[in-house]
Amino acid sequence: MSTRRRNDILIPFITVLFDLIAFESAFVLSYWFRFYSPVTKYFEVQFGIPPLSSYIAASLVFIPVWILIFNSRNLYGTRRNIHLSDEFFALVRLITIGMMVMMSATFFYRDFSFSRGVFILLWICSIITVTAGRFAVIGFEKWLYRNGKELKSIAIVGSNAIAENIFRLFTENKELGYEVLGYYSQAPAPSSSLLSDCKFLGPSEQLAADIVPLRIQAALIAISHTEQEQLIEMLRETEGKNIEFLMVPDLLELMTSRIRIQELQGIPFIKLKDIPMSTWNRVSKRLFDIVVAAIVLLLAFPLMIVVAVLVKITSPGPVFYLQERIGLDGVLFKLIKFRSMRIDAERETGPVRNTKGDNRATPIGKILRRSSIDELPQLLNVLLGQMSIVGPRPERPYFVEKFKGKIPRYLERHRVKVGMTGWAQVNGLRGDVPIELRTKYDIYYVENWSLVFDVKIIVKTIRAVIWGEDAY
Repeated sequence: MSTRRRNDILIPFITVLFDLIAFESAFVLSYWFRFYSPVTKYFEVQFGIPPLSSYIAASLVFIPVWILIFNSRNLYGTRRNIHLSDEFFALVRLITIGMMVMMSATFFYRDFSFSRGVFILLWICSIITVTAGRFAVIGFEKWLYRNGKELKSIAIVGSNAIAENIFRLFTENKELGYEVLGYYSQAPAPSSSLLSDCKFLGPSEQLAADIVPLRIQAALIAISHTEQEQLIEMLRETEGKNIEFLMVPDLLELMTSRIRIQELQGIPFIKLKDIPMSTWNRVSKRLFDIVVAAIVLLLAFPLMIVVAVLVKITSPGPVFYLQERIGLDGVLFKLIKFRSMRIDAERETGPVRNTKGDNRATPIGKILRRSSIDELPQLLNVLLGQMSIVGPRPERPYFVEKFKGKIPRYLERHRVKVGMTGWAQVNGLRGDVPIELRTKYDIYYVENWSLVFDVKIIVKTIRAVIWGEDAY
């Protein structure tokens, strides 16, 4: 029996500790910046310098408020498997909420008044110090998992292809923080299966008896929807025992990735499909698109003039390439790009997807595609309302017809406006990648849209463009 600690206390404790230190440091730094740093030469202190002790006392009141806000948004868990860039926006939002609470409190409690400059400095310093602390904690957490510490012990139930994928996922990615103890199935997997390298623990009926001696914390259910009676029996046998049951979707995945319960007059309804955006959300997204597209188009206009000249003088043909794509609700529109390929690129092959090392690109076209500069004219599509800055990438009618009958839920991508960049693209799914995988990321975006999500994708896109990741 394993003797590893499996109480999931260490990482949350360290995270809270680092946040406490980060916020306290932010209070001290903002105080120093406002009253003692060279900044005071430009922003003179007019009403005297308050004692540091009063700011320390205030921090003891308000820092717990921030901790409670963070905890309410599940920022103190383990194995959240996030990158710092994913968490940064949540941190900024929650720190801002805490600042609003603090400003409101000091407004009503007039015996103590913060300098307005300190409020701004505290907000900035908190973002910097908390982000730095989170960076350190995430790195430490991954180091622990890579070295086999603080792992969560799990068992797989099933021996099909889904079970194999689960086993591969957790064995190839130690940083996720899970230890696969073995799998349960009615019979051992054949030697040709990936599960042949995983310990066979017996039939699923054995799971309940193994929870305590093997210290199983979670069971990952990878059985077919036709075997639901087996799942019900396992749930019954494990009543009164502390174990998580996580079911990997089978049939339900084809219908929806987010199941909601809606109650009407006491009757619960399972909502399998919902409208992705309310009217207000569509309006706010449209305004966001117009502002961002106008600003980027204005800044990029000189570059676009230079690119247009280079395209014209380096290869015969038009500067721009217009191609039919399918957008929101399946409506056709003309997508605008700088031409990066020969004008006869598909004369012999017909419609084909772009691949790495594609020799149809012109010399300047290779550079444009690598840097994604060829996409800049699509800002006009955004201003015309045919596209969004962020959304699933638009596809050609030929490929839509080809994929919609083969890929489950493929047409769900068209429930929002297509975009210049998307969640799939910033996760490395560009060019000739499995369309099934790209579709899953697109549908996730459709069902989880928010303006903050759009901003995060834009930031990740800028990083990908700078480093030239996965573009060809």
